[in-house]
Amino acid sequence: MKLLSVVVPCFNEQEAIPYFYEAITKTADEFRSMWPEIEFEFLFIDDGSKDGTLKEILALRDKDSRVRFVSFSRNFGKEAAIYAGLQNAEGDYVVFMDADLQDPPALLPEMFGYIDEGYDSVATRRVNRKGEPPIRSWFARRFYHMINRMSK
Repeated sequence: MKLLSVVVPCFNEQEAIPYFYEAITKTADEFRSMWPEIEFEFLFIDDGSKDGTLKEILALRDKDSRVRFVSFSRNFGKEAAIYAGLQNAEGDYVVFMDADLQDPPALLPEMFGYIDEGYDSVATRRVNRKGEPPIRSWFARRFYHMINRMSK
């Protein structure tokens, strides 16, 4: 058996965590039907949240043995949470996902398909901004236009 660690940096995500957990466990069940040799762990990194984020994580841990967590004493930032996730993940594979579902868990099987084909690393990128406010889309296009002109 191999282990896939889903690392979830969290800062004040109390309301999002139940929705994320529902989506990721559904995806994990579907995933296991394609790759039965892969087990999951869900590693939540509480980055010093001031709301009930840790309480939500503890409730999940009490009902699902795949749930683990690290809790910071204060907010250190997402990069520190990612580093803590890498340090504490026990998996053969590691994926980072935001609790607010910006990264759809349903993409995991497709992403792992590339790993299964032999790729070392897989990432996603947004190809359309449907449903986003027009001003945000405009700023995103301007940002990427500027980055693409400044770099290769």
